[in-house]
Formats: sequence, structure tokens, C-alpha cells
Amino acid sequence: MHVVVDGPTDGPLVVLGPSLGTDLGLWDPQAAALADEHRVLRFDLPGHGRSPVPRGPVTIASIAADVLAAVDELGVHRFSYAGVSIGGAIGLQLALDAPDRVDRLVVLASAARFPDPASWPLRAARVRSQGTEFLVDSRTGAWFTPEFAARHPGQAERLLAMLRATTPEGYAACAEAVGLHDVRDELPSITAASLVIAGGEDPVTPVPLVREIATGIDHARFEVVSGVSHLLNAELPEVVSGLLRKHLGP
Repeated sequence: MHVVVDGPTDGPLVVLGPSLGTDLGLWDPQAAALADEHRVLRFDLPGHGRSPVPRGPVTIASIAADVLAAVDELGVHRFSYAGVSIGGAIGLQLALDAPDRVDRLVVLASAARFPDPASWPLRAARVRSQGTEFLVDSRTGAWFTPEFAARHPGQAERLLAMLRATTPEGYAACAEAVGLHDVRDELPSITAASLVIAGGEDPVTPVPLVREIATGIDHARFEVVSGVSHLLNAELPEVVSGLLRKHLGP
């Protein structure tokens, strides 16, 4: 797993997990905002960015185990975590698998179970045969609002370039992991102080679906960021950075 670490070595560690089809650069604005007080670890999903192509099946649990191994290499036991979409699912898994290690949790635009699980292996098969280019047009509507694309065409294209650069096997393997993800019954077991954030215009993980996570976790706080789609931390970076700083603390 390819990781990048920023911030003071003695700062509290926060790990940032990306969305399917993106790389760790998705978190650039938040890494910059947090790295004054926090040690910030970002990672690339299997077969995304600079992480190697997976040689076998991938699960949310296997990615979570890789994250724990990366944290172990820093010599850190307890850390906080924030993740978007599949990155959020990884955070839920970490909080379940290593409750003594996850201090604060932020789940953005994610789900305890993603919609239409049967569609994910079909998408994976098509990506393996055709690559990721056919996904670009649909991601333009799902990842960010048309208004964002019109105002910030360079930033929108940078996000889509991440998708184009993702290896077919990396995307497909992670898509299959998304299809298998289901922690609905386990949410009450999560003890990490949790903040759950939805994008008000997100068609991928609509507000009611994201709210289910907050409802299932005891004392979780729920926020809706209006006027943004799935990659809300890219659309309104200052707002999301502010929410993270408030929840994560010094």
C-alpha cells in the first residue's frame, strides 16, 4: 500500500481514506488543513494511484488490515480516521476490527451497505474488459455537481484523471469489495466517537442512506453539506476541513 505522511511526527495521527477510482490526492485540501497540528497519513487503494495491483481478491477487511499495518509502521497505536465512500466503509471496518485503536471516526458519503450489491460484480467485469474510460461520463454527474464542474473545470478534470489512471484490476477488485460490504447489524458495536457526513445532492449515497450509519452508531453526530455531490470534500473543501478539525480536535 502506497502512503504519504505529512505533519509533525509528534502530532496525533489521522488517516484519510479515498473514494473508489480516486487516489490520495483527493484529500489534498484536508491534509493541508490538518497537518499543522496532526500527523496525516493518506493511502492509495489497491491498484489505485501508486499502490500495486492486487494479486487476489480484495475485501474491505483486507484493505483495513493494510491500513493498520501502515499505522503500525509509524509506531502508532491509537489514531483517528476519515474516509469518503469506500474509504468510509474502510473506516467502519477499522472501528469494528480494532476498537481499541480507532479514537475518532469520520464517515463521508458512505454506507453500511451500498445500493444494488449485485451491480458491483457486473461493473467489475466490464471494467476488466473495457477499462475505466466508460465510467467517466457517469462519474461527472455522480462525483460532483454540474455547477462545480462549470466553476472549477480544472479541478473536475483532475478528479476524472484519477479515474482514468486507475488500473482496471484495481478498480474491479475494489468494486467487488464494495458489493460485499454489509455492516448494518454491526454498527451498534462501534465505540469510536463518530461524525457522519452526507452530501445534499449525492445520488450515489443519498442522505437517507448515509443517515442510517449515524442512526446505527450510538451517539454519532450527523451533518448534511448542502449543494454538493459524492466527493464533497473536493467540492467544498473548506467546509469539510472545518467539520473535520472540529471533530478531530487538537
